[in-house]
This record gives sequence, structure tokens and C-alpha cells, in this order.
Amino acid sequence: MKRRVKVAGIQFAPGFDKETNLSRAEALVGIAAGKGARIVCLPQLFNTFWFPYTIDDRHFDLAESEDGPTITRLRRMARDMGIVVISPVFERDGEGYYNTAFVIGVDGEILGKYRKIHVPQIPLWEERTYFRAGNLGFPVFKTPFARIGVQICWDVFFPEGFRILALKGAEIIFVPTASAFIHSHRKWERAISAAAHTNGLFIFRVNRVGREVRQEFYGRSFCVRPDGDLIDMPSGQSEGIILADIDLGEINAVRNEWVFLKDRRPEEYGEILLD
Repeated sequence: MKRRVKVAGIQFAPGFDKETNLSRAEALVGIAAGKGARIVCLPQLFNTFWFPYTIDDRHFDLAESEDGPTITRLRRMARDMGIVVISPVFERDGEGYYNTAFVIGVDGEILGKYRKIHVPQIPLWEERTYFRAGNLGFPVFKTPFARIGVQICWDVFFPEGFRILALKGAEIIFVPTASAFIHSHRKWERAISAAAHTNGLFIFRVNRVGREVRQEFYGRSFCVRPDGDLIDMPSGQSEGIILADIDLGEINAVRNEWVFLKDRRPEEYGEILLD
């Protein structure tokens, strides 16, 4: 029996004003829900400008706790519309700061959160200045529509996270990103397509767009099938909504043909734990 779910990525161009960003995101999420999307994902740090381009202690003021205005308003929206919302924000938790994706359920409850584990420190992505490495592992969130996981941006290039989520039962993995410099886009597409195929699941990459202080984020969001093929061509470079109609039955069909998970040899993989 087919299990279908429509999902959406909000390809978004944030500005300097958080209230404007949040209001615009709410409008786009509402449009996506009106088009039938049951799970909606926003891009990385969607409610702020891309502050990690530089090192500046004043930017810590952009962080919010889970009871702050962004998550509070999206919880209300998820409840009113009966949808799941993935909200990636700059999280403050006590004295710790994280790059976090909150997963909000259909009743407005926080199902949990994923904190970005692989945190880069390279020019224009000075993220270790602001974010601790995630400490919540790789959770899978059970929703009425699908079992979902999250990886954030740089996590794409570390295959262990995708494999763990697949083994824990994830059917769709959402990847909010902040990728600039369009000449690199094929590297991201190859890495994500390979992860979808080798793990036999759907992966939906949702990227920022727009010219900011030092970067221009290029969009090209897309959803990949369990066989590694794109459901549709990547989107363009403007703000908008990317919809994907997913048949979760494809997962078992692909895994029965490409038996990578069945043929694993975990007893031989101990060396991966060595420094």
C-alpha cells in the first residue's frame, strides 16, 4: 500500500530584521500548508542574517531559547495548520549556544531537536565561534506522516550521520543549508544523492538564497529519492516554495534491489572509531 506525503522546503532570503524574517517565513509556511504540504522545512538559521561570516561577540544577542518568539510562533502555526515544521535557529540553552533545528509537531508540541554536530571554522563560516558541537546525537522523530531526521549543512559531508539515521528508521532526512558560491553546487548534490542511495531513503536539501554582506546564497534546493535520483530538477536562485510528493513505499522497493543495509558488516568497522 502506498504511503504518500507532500513535503515542502522554504527557500528563503533572510535580512537583518528578525521580525521581518519570521513574518515572511510564516507567510511562506502558510502557503506551503495551503498547497497540501504536511512537513515543512526552513533553511539554516532562517530568522537571522548570516552572522557567522565574521567574528563579533555582539551576534550572540541573536540567539533564542526554545520559549523565545521564533519557536513560540511556529509552534502556534504548526498547531493551527496541523503540520510539522522544522525550524533551524541559533539556540541559547543556559550558557550553551548551538546551531539547532527544532522539530515541531502537529499539536504544536516540540517533538525534539537536532543540534548540528559537524561545526566548521573556515573563512565566512566562522561557526565554532558561536556554536558548540551538538550533544544530542542523531534523533529520529516520529510524526503522523513519516519518521524523519535532520542533518544541518556541513553534516552532509560526514556519512556516519545519514547511516545512523537510516538504521534508526528515518524515512526522510531534511538538510537545512546555508551554501554560497554556486560553482560548488554539484559537490553538494553528489554528496546528498550518494547518501540517499547508500541508505535507501529520501533526503530533502533546503538552502538559503540572497546576497548578504559577504556571500550570495544560491538556493538550488531539491529532494532525492532512495535510489539517488532527484524527484525534480533543483530549484532556482529566488525565494519560494519547493514541493515534493513522496511515496514512502519506494524505500522498501529500493532497499530490496540495492541491498546495502542488508550486506553491512558492522563487526569489521571497528577501525572507524580510531583517531
